[in-house]
Amino acid sequence: MHELFAFFARNSKWLVFAIYVVAGIMLLAGGDPYHRHLYLTSANSVTASVYEFSNNATGYFNLRERNADLNRRNAELQSEVLALQGRLQRILEETSTDTMRLDSGVVPFRFIVADVVNNSIARPYNYLTLNKGTLDGVRPEMGVIDASGVVGIVSVVGPHSARVISLLNPNFRLSCKLRGSDNFGSLVWDGRDSEVAMLEELPRHTVYQPGDTVVTSGYSAVFPAGLPVGIVLDDDYNDHENFFTLKVRLLSDFAALNNVQIVMSDFSGEYKALEAGEAEDEERAKKAIN
Repeated sequence: MHELFAFFARNSKWLVFAIYVVAGIMLLAGGDPYHRHLYLTSANSVTASVYEFSNNATGYFNLRERNADLNRRNAELQSEVLALQGRLQRILEETSTDTMRLDSGVVPFRFIVADVVNNSIARPYNYLTLNKGTLDGVRPEMGVIDASGVVGIVSVVGPHSARVISLLNPNFRLSCKLRGSDNFGSLVWDGRDSEVAMLEELPRHTVYQPGDTVVTSGYSAVFPAGLPVGIVLDDDYNDHENFFTLKVRLLSDFAALNNVQIVMSDFSGEYKALEAGEAEDEERAKKAIN
């Protein structure tokens, strides 16, 4: 208590000054309508500034949750778009042929939203780590995409995490084509620029223009057909007299990956079984020839 009195004694002049200032402001605001209006206007401005700062700070700390929510909504919309595309294709088939009616409720692809917990883009062989694993339904050889384009393919899975071979990895080749064209090739990273990949083995007669969109071909059960991958820059170099290669700027920003979607195919097991059967048939045919 003695120290408190000593503090007031040392700062008595400033305390008296503060009391006078507050009393003067109260008298001005209470006695004169004009000054009262200025006081209320100033107080409202200060209050609004404080609220704005508080909302901005709260919004910044909630960005991660908002991004996750947007990614979940994007995955739902992606599923709906694929379902509508499938139904439209079936309607076209039904109107042009007399085949049996297919189940219009079949949706071959679904999505699992995951966060990127580790990522590399500057190594010769790049990988990602996701925070979803077998307990969430993730399996090897599932495709991974983000809101902009293709990211990679799942290679190793644990109970709570998964390792993904990045598109920025020469071991990953993706079947792609130009939008509006049936000619397809293999997209592969050449290890130089993290924003550019090469679309190889395109037939020589393929017509293209810089700025054309490169999309997935759909010739596998990993990725749906028509997913955007990149934009054509130019003709990079010739591989063979019958084929050429295009330089493609990737749409996904691998340096800023945060939320991704893991592609689940309901037909992947069936496709793999068929492909395994084809391989066995080829082996039997080779043995019969020999």
